Formats: sequence, structure tokens, C-alpha cells
Amino acid sequence: MIPSSTVPGHRVTASVAAVVVVILAVISATSASAQSRDQDDPALAQTIQANQPIVAGSVELSSGHVDLGPRFVDGTWQLLIHDTSTGPPVWREPADVVFRIGDVGRSVLPDDERYSFVGAQPGAPVWVIPQTENPGVVWLGWNTQDPDVMNRVDRGVRLRLVGADGPGKVSVYLQSGNLSGPKVLWESDSTTTEPLWVDVNTHTHANWVFSEPGVYILRIEAVARLIDGVEVETFSDVRLAVGDSTDANGAASAVFAGTEAASTVSGGGADGSAVVAGSGSRSADQGGQSMWVWLVVGIVAVSVIVGGAVVVRSAAERRGVTRGRMTR
Repeated sequence: MIPSSTVPGHRVTASVAAVVVVILAVISATSASAQSRDQDDPALAQTIQANQPIVAGSVELSSGHVDLGPRFVDGTWQLLIHDTSTGPPVWREPADVVFRIGDVGRSVLPDDERYSFVGAQPGAPVWVIPQTENPGVVWLGWNTQDPDVMNRVDRGVRLRLVGADGPGKVSVYLQSGNLSGPKVLWESDSTTTEPLWVDVNTHTHANWVFSEPGVYILRIEAVARLIDGVEVETFSDVRLAVGDSTDANGAASAVFAGTEAASTVSGGGADGSAVVAGSGSRSADQGGQSMWVWLVVGIVAVSVIVGGAVVVRSAAERRGVTRGRMTR
């Protein structure tokens, strides 16, 4: 028979182990759900082959599928444009590309308080790159699917809108269906911007809304920690000609002169950021370190509670044994 004095220790171990298993299972299920959302949309299913060519030459892209994406070029971390809009997939330097959002992408802002962040009055025209592809409108997203990136990056990449030039406001948001509200990712008039956490092997599209026609430049930053512990960082300027009458040559020659927004993330570490991985909810898909911090806090808290309960019970049992001996 096992002495009664050793039972509480086994109970603590078993209880804590059970809690750990449950917490890990919940986290694993949540992570799997967030990662699977991209795979559930056939339009987002893609595989990028190694060593796809980087092509040179100025180009105006007004329709078809394109992504911003990090890639190592001769060992250097860069943020490029992955273009499948005109034929076989290629990579392009952002300085060579102007995205045209013509009047076919013009829409009317609904009279709905949920969209007040767009910076236009209800009923006013806005120009939209939609989350779901609209024929005749360039379909701009982002991916972290280059094979070298997936092999070398530790878990994920932080993408951040550093700043924007243009005649109006730029808003980027996700929306899951017509009934759910918009989840705002970036706003060009914000003095601070929160990085998006994007897991490796992720492909995402969002809504990009421009409140006025004209030339826009978006400065976007990509930061990652590699498996060997080295942190890499770069940025690219994305040029857009919004509206049919906007001069693409003027967009191509424009130089970023905007104010760079401060980051809400202090310090390095690819897993120090928080927001969106994949195409789901901002609150549900937070990546990186915060998940594991709460896991550890939960385990410690449960261990203290269970351990305290067992100590109290053990003390009570000892008092009972003592009383039993005294009454015999």
C-alpha cells in the first residue's frame, strides 16, 4: 500500500498535468482554426515555388492577383510583390509597380456607423480593393509562402504600415461575412500602428479603402526573427494610382514624404507583436509570445491553487489522524 503521506504529491502532479493537457489542446485547436481559415477559401490556396524569377521593368497593374511578400534575395531580406496577374508567377520590385484602382473599384460608403473609420461621409464615393476578388480591380494581399522564408523564419513575420502619402485616408480591414463587423488593421491617419503578426505559410487578402482619388504611397515594413536568432527588417514603398484620371507616371515617380507612425511594439522579437494571422478575427488570431505567456501564467496559477488545496487537505487529514490517536 502507498503511504497516505505520498498521495497528495501524486494528486498535484496528476491535476497539473491534466490542466496542462487541456490548455495545450485548446491552444492547439485555436491555432489550427486560425491557420485553416486560409485553406478553407479555395481562392487563397496557392504554393510558391523556389527560385521564381524577379523581373525588371515598370508596369501598371489594374487587375488580377498580387501579394506583398518577404523574400531573401542574394541573402538579403526584402519585401517584394508576387505577381500572378499576367501569366506565370513572378516577383517584382515595388519601385517598378504602380497599382491602378480605377473607377470600376469605386463604391459608395454605406450609412453604417461601423464604417465611420473610413474617413468619408455616408453616401460619399470611396475606392476599394476588396477582400474577395472583383474582376477588373487589382486584388492585393500578402503572403509568407516563399520556401526560403518558411525554412528560415521563426514562426512568423510582422507587417506594419509605417506611413502613407495621399490626398485622402487609407483604411485596411478584414470582414468575415456581411453580418460581422469590420476588423480594422491599419489606418493611415493613425500616429501609431500595430504590426500584423503573419504566420509563415500564410496567404491573406483584406479590404483596402481610399477616401479620395489621387496618388498614394504606402510605406510597409516587414520584420522577422530567424531560426538562428538574427532579426531582419526591411520596408518597401507601394505606389497606387486611385481613380481613372490619376496619372500613373506621377505615381511611379512619386517619393514618400509622409510622417512615419510609431510602432506599438517596443523592442525586437518576431513573436512580440500581436494581431492577425490569416484572414480571421483580430481578437481570435493573436500570435506569438502572448499566447505562451498566458499559458505559463495559467499553469502556475492552477498549480498554486491545486497545491494549496492539497496542503490544506493534508493538514486536515493529519489533524484527524492525531485526534483519532488521542481518543483511542
